[in-house]
Amino acid sequence: MGKPTGFMEWARHAPSAQDPSQRTRHWREFYSAWSEDDARAQGGRCMNCSVPFCMGGCPLGNIIPDFNDLVYRGRWREALHELHSTNNFPEFTGRICPAPCEGSCVLNINDDPVTIEYIEKAIADRGWQEGWIVPEPPSSRTGRSVAVIGSGPSGLAAAMQLNRAGHSVTVFERNEYVGGLLRLGIPEFKLEKRVVRRRVEQMEAEGVVFETGVNVGQDFHAERLTAEFDAVCLTGGSTVARDLPIPGRELRGVHLALEYLTQQNRVNEGQTFAPSERIAAEGKRVLVLGGGDTGSDCVGTAHRQGAEVVYQFELLPEPPLVRRDDNPWPQWPLILRTSSSHEEGAVRDYDILTKSFSGSGGVVQKMTAVRLDWGAPDAGGRPPMIELPDSEFELEVDLVLLALGFLHPQREGMLEQLGVALDGRGNVVTSASKMTSVPGVFAAGDMARGQSLVVWALAEGREAARGIDEYLMGKTTLPHSVGTVPVM
Repeated sequence: MGKPTGFMEWARHAPSAQDPSQRTRHWREFYSAWSEDDARAQGGRCMNCSVPFCMGGCPLGNIIPDFNDLVYRGRWREALHELHSTNNFPEFTGRICPAPCEGSCVLNINDDPVTIEYIEKAIADRGWQEGWIVPEPPSSRTGRSVAVIGSGPSGLAAAMQLNRAGHSVTVFERNEYVGGLLRLGIPEFKLEKRVVRRRVEQMEAEGVVFETGVNVGQDFHAERLTAEFDAVCLTGGSTVARDLPIPGRELRGVHLALEYLTQQNRVNEGQTFAPSERIAAEGKRVLVLGGGDTGSDCVGTAHRQGAEVVYQFELLPEPPLVRRDDNPWPQWPLILRTSSSHEEGAVRDYDILTKSFSGSGGVVQKMTAVRLDWGAPDAGGRPPMIELPDSEFELEVDLVLLALGFLHPQREGMLEQLGVALDGRGNVVTSASKMTSVPGVFAAGDMARGQSLVVWALAEGREAARGIDEYLMGKTTLPHSVGTVPVM
């Protein structure tokens, strides 16, 4: 372990953030880098528990105590090697993962957990700064080819693993940029796009081919994939957003969150939009419906666009400040979380059901809602939603962003043409090896799992690569991702 008494001597110390009044004036990341001493001290807080619950909380199975210890000892290059053995892109998870590992940290029983996420970021950033991260093309090729559909975190992880196993990999992406939600969905202030681009450039140097602006199932029939490639990996994500079919939904100024976020990322890339197409919050009263990460991203984006005020309303009750008795460690703590975007200012409210939007001239001007109470849970454990009498209220708004989550992947086009089986939620059904009902066609990430975390996407992509390699070669040396291994 690091320092045996480190967890008693050093408090949790995250990197400092730029003041909200300053960081909302730009789109760059705003956390400072740790000093060498700070980083090593944080690594030294790890107790190297005999049962590393942090590793159990990580779908990738990152060997967390080991790289914490290596950072404490100043052995950064070894720490990078240890981290890369389970995680292809620690600079992604170190920036945007909610860190379920920290929720399972033993220190989290009665203290603040080890800063595992920031340590990952520090290791990866150090690797890039020192020039330790370089292209690693395979020494030989197998003669087998694989098509990966979708270039989000799951697709990128699968592609990197398969290419390094010696297969020829082509990634098809329907957007104009490689990276999926990493590139277009997540705001620049959380993940600068240079961070994504440099990994893509590394993969290109290793031999991965990227085809952008190609919508499989629309630009060409999906059966072309099975005819031209030895295996196919579907990693197109869960792209059908949950909408809000209430009166006034059709008014201008009511948008799905991803429409808003992707447009701003395109603007940051230098693209321009006609005034009639531009979704901008400058000088507006903005309402974000939905309390998750996407909603938080909308809040931060609206601040940077110059919103007059930002409201964020949630259907569910406000989470508690500390764990409830029915949510014990090492479960993920279901507590109130304040993101960096919330720190910048937002009026947050809970137990609110939106009933309608109204406006004039086809433009939204007002939201009407009621307050809720939640009754005793039924036999299935779900509490009934009860509208409180005489609780209806109105709110003047100029821009409404629906951040209500995603339902399932798009069925029309590629999935229907391939004929893969879907489960009751509309996700692609896969076996333990991640193969679908169609031989040679695999699926991973949100397309198979449903809307989830970036760390799960990476784990699923790596597991799909393992399944594909074994399918093509009869055996594989690619590692399992711990969280994806079926429990027998």
